[in-house]
Amino acid sequence: MNPSPTLTTPDSRLPAGAAPVACVDIGGTKIAVSIVNQHGIQGRQVEATAKQGKHDALAQQVLRMLDASCEAAQVRRGDVAAVGVASCGPFVLNQGNIELAAPNICGGLAGAARGLPNTWTSAVLEAPLRAAFPRVRIENDGIAALEAERRWGALQGLDHCAYVTWSTGIGVGLCVDGRPLHGKNGNAGHAGHMFVSDNNDALCGCGNIGDLEALVAGNAMPRRFAPLGYDDAAGLLEAARAGQAQAVAVVDDLCRVMGRALYNLVVTLDLQRISVGGSVFWHHRDHLLPRLQAQISGRLPALTDGVEVVPAGLGNQVGDYAALALVI
Repeated sequence: MNPSPTLTTPDSRLPAGAAPVACVDIGGTKIAVSIVNQHGIQGRQVEATAKQGKHDALAQQVLRMLDASCEAAQVRRGDVAAVGVASCGPFVLNQGNIELAAPNICGGLAGAARGLPNTWTSAVLEAPLRAAFPRVRIENDGIAALEAERRWGALQGLDHCAYVTWSTGIGVGLCVDGRPLHGKNGNAGHAGHMFVSDNNDALCGCGNIGDLEALVAGNAMPRRFAPLGYDDAAGLLEAARAGQAQAVAVVDDLCRVMGRALYNLVVTLDLQRISVGGSVFWHHRDHLLPRLQAQISGRLPALTDGVEVVPAGLGNQVGDYAALALVI
């Protein structure tokens, strides 16, 4: 089993006199916003992600949280030089501006069966931010986390690597030949929506049935396994760690599916290392990590020898530093 790393705590302080920047981390469950200046990360605000109202509700929430963060950090909005946004996706472009077609936010993608309280097919994001701030950079959260892990974390010095988040959803950032992959709309790395099963009851928020996210994501576990008595991901994983036979079998199967997806990334892109974070993985990493590694090691040695699956070097702070990596 790969050992847990010594966690990296980057010096987030900007040089004295440098204009402050803002960091926004948008997930399917929560949004975190902070200001970074010469004193480091300041005025952090966290709220549940807006999923009701008009389809610009999320953008308006981010703007309100940015104002609150500025106030808490004693920074004027007009002094913020740049905003980095690490967001779940996929992204779609509307007149050149990014909107989110995120399965865990937009209820219009999979319909009422998914249970989200809106009919959005996209959520406005970039246009209102660009109207308020001079410089805005938005990236898929997997790509942003990849940049943070390459700069400060477990992927430093590597040119062929990936970051994977196993959380509410499944996100991936990919780097080959020293270049992070982006794709035509910034959606490279949406491996969570690769089909891995003919399962006919695992409905993803994107509308797919049987894709990776629908099978193993944190919000998929209660949908799939509540009839077995597991009402949330944490309860299922704790039961497996405690050795409860039914839970062990379920979690081993989840790791088999997730591990094979990681194997597919390795052999497709000839990777050296995969760093894994996200709330589902992080809190149960000692149990999950060897099961993921086992799906890679020993298979097609020409491509997998020496390939490591490791915990994120930035730990559960990846999201905070992901947005920062976009603007410094």
